[in-house]
Amino acid sequence: MRYPTDACLGHRYLVAVTATLATTRRGAAPVIGVHAALLAGGAVALSLDPPAEGWGVLACVVAYVAALLWVCRATGHTDLLALAGFLALVSVFQVLPDWVLADLLGTLRFPDRGGPRVDDVIPLAMAAMWVAPLFAAIALSGGRPWRAALLSGGIFLGAELLAPTLGLWEPTGDTHRLLGVAVYVVPAEAALGWAAATAFAHVRRRSLVLRVGAALAVSTFYLGALVLAHFLIDVAGWRLTL
Repeated sequence: MRYPTDACLGHRYLVAVTATLATTRRGAAPVIGVHAALLAGGAVALSLDPPAEGWGVLACVVAYVAALLWVCRATGHTDLLALAGFLALVSVFQVLPDWVLADLLGTLRFPDRGGPRVDDVIPLAMAAMWVAPLFAAIALSGGRPWRAALLSGGIFLGAELLAPTLGLWEPTGDTHRLLGVAVYVVPAEAALGWAAATAFAHVRRRSLVLRVGAALAVSTFYLGALVLAHFLIDVAGWRLTL
């Protein structure tokens, strides 16, 4: 008797998650409404003067995550609920790559607009700010990792274009830039979408410990992608010497 391999089981599970996510996109008007409310609330928060602005942004993103989880549960979208819960874990760990970029590599800066900050480097609001773009990329892709990568790259490119104007964050240091966006972050953020979708497909029904570990692994993978992309694009000389 032949038993299915781990790779085969993983592929079958990925197909199943892809199908269920694609199905649960139908009738998701309340979930879309939460994202519309996020945009409206964000606009109000960003219109405030510091330090109220920073506190407003923090309140907005925390309320968004709480509302997203509640709406997904209340409407019976169990797959979207699981996705939102997993991405909330990922978003918390995403503080670490940002911290490395800002405090070690010196390629990123977060202006102080008020509110609590991690080591006086990163606004605490960033711990919840990754949920919305990753949720949109993975849900709209139906859970397909490569589609999630493309959508993630596009969504985050838009965020990188707007962020300096909105005073959320800005690139610094000696990096190649296009329209004000540090080029190295775009492939890394596309890779983040792929990694998050792939990890979610494998740990969606697993224990909380495994989901936390997978979320940390996604952020660690993203940090590696950032450093590698920064080195290849901004540092490497691409020459051979004898």
